[in-house]
Amino acid sequence: MNTHARHVIAAVAALFVLAVPAGAQAPAPAGDAPAQAPVIAKVSGNADAELAKSIADLGEMRARIAQEKLPLSQKLTELEESVIALRKESDRVQRLVDAGALEIATLRNEIKNRQDELGYIGNLFDEYVRTFETRIAVGEVQVYAAPIEASKSLIENKSLSPSERFEKQTGFVELTVKRLADAIGGSRFAGVGVDMLGRVMEGQFAMVGPISLFRAKDGEAGVAVAQAGSPNPLVRPLEGDLGTQVAPLVASGGGTLPLDPSRGGALKALVAKTSIVHIFIKGGPIMWPMLLASVVALAVVIERVLFLLNEQRKRSPRTVAQFFTDVGRGDLDGAIRVAEGSKDAIANTLAYALSHRDQSLGHALTYAETRTLKRYRRGIAVLDTVITLAPLLGLLGTVTGMMGSFAVIGGDLSSPGAITGGIAEALIATAFGLVIAIVCLLPFNYLNNRIEGVETELLAAGEQLKLLLEGKPAPAAAAAAARPATPEPALAGGGL
Repeated sequence: MNTHARHVIAAVAALFVLAVPAGAQAPAPAGDAPAQAPVIAKVSGNADAELAKSIADLGEMRARIAQEKLPLSQKLTELEESVIALRKESDRVQRLVDAGALEIATLRNEIKNRQDELGYIGNLFDEYVRTFETRIAVGEVQVYAAPIEASKSLIENKSLSPSERFEKQTGFVELTVKRLADAIGGSRFAGVGVDMLGRVMEGQFAMVGPISLFRAKDGEAGVAVAQAGSPNPLVRPLEGDLGTQVAPLVASGGGTLPLDPSRGGALKALVAKTSIVHIFIKGGPIMWPMLLASVVALAVVIERVLFLLNEQRKRSPRTVAQFFTDVGRGDLDGAIRVAEGSKDAIANTLAYALSHRDQSLGHALTYAETRTLKRYRRGIAVLDTVITLAPLLGLLGTVTGMMGSFAVIGGDLSSPGAITGGIAEALIATAFGLVIAIVCLLPFNYLNNRIEGVETELLAAGEQLKLLLEGKPAPAAAAAAARPATPEPALAGGGL
């Protein structure tokens, strides 16, 4: 333990001794008090000396601490400034890292989008390669067979990089574009064809639009057409001067094309597509009953529409109102005269029922309403029959057409046109039957709706007449005077 520590301990002990109160000490004997006085004085002096020395040492230590505190404070300030600078640098680096991460994510998304675009374009290229072979002429297959196969192999080749694959795909597209440019003005190329006897001939093709011509080395020429089961086209020779004119055209690459490759078939097909008569004939014999049914239905619809318009023109709500006014006043004869003088169907019905009220007003109303509704329902049964009959006739045409097709299948299979003709007959008959039923259904529902409206008006008017007559019965004398002298034809006949 060093000297400074000892001095501090002695001073603390002396202060402790001096701090203890006198009453707390044990009572000393009276005889020992003079002997302890010098000892206490000596200890007190030593304590004062130690205390003074400790205070001096403490001051010295404080001075030393003060001297050392300033450099440490400066060092601490420098370190704090360094920490602040490092924090700023860390923040800047973190911002750079965040910006870089965001930029990397953006670049990754952009790369993914570009990869998706390249994949989509690659799929388009693959589809273009697959369908290109079906879009070229029969003679051109020999020229473009190798590029087509090479392009098809790219689809399965996974070892190529995207750039290499894209380069090869664009190369094939450039080849096809060049082929299109050559086809616009016509092109010639060497190839192989097969004649009608099955012999393979070497020669030259000439492409003029969609037409493929071929000229063999021995001079035989004709139109090249595809044949099933063989990559080589079949050469059909042309009759007469056509063959001699086609040969120099293929050989020289110039001249006039002296033929219609479709042999008029394109024009016939166009006429057949736009002619309803042709479609009707293709439908078979069942089309005639359906035509008759459609004509009858059309006539009924026209007649009923004209009838409704005429009846609507004859309607007179004022006359009906006057009729009920007269009945309400008890002037039944006047009401009958007003109603019979009008052409309104409702008024005529009420007049007939009122004039035959003596026998039975309810029966007279029922009879008059039935006669009126019968006029409105005339022809509705015909429309209903046509709506039901037309699909059945179409189904019958379907059966007969399919029977014809199966009959051809059971016989000669070399005429596919006969098979498709029977199927076409079946479909056309079914379609016409459905069209007739659908078209007739619309006016049928409209007419029924109008009839229901008239029936509702008749029933309402009859009930109103019954209520008026029950409230004001007519006198017997007036009823006898209004009754005709001739036998009553009630409910037996007579028009409204």
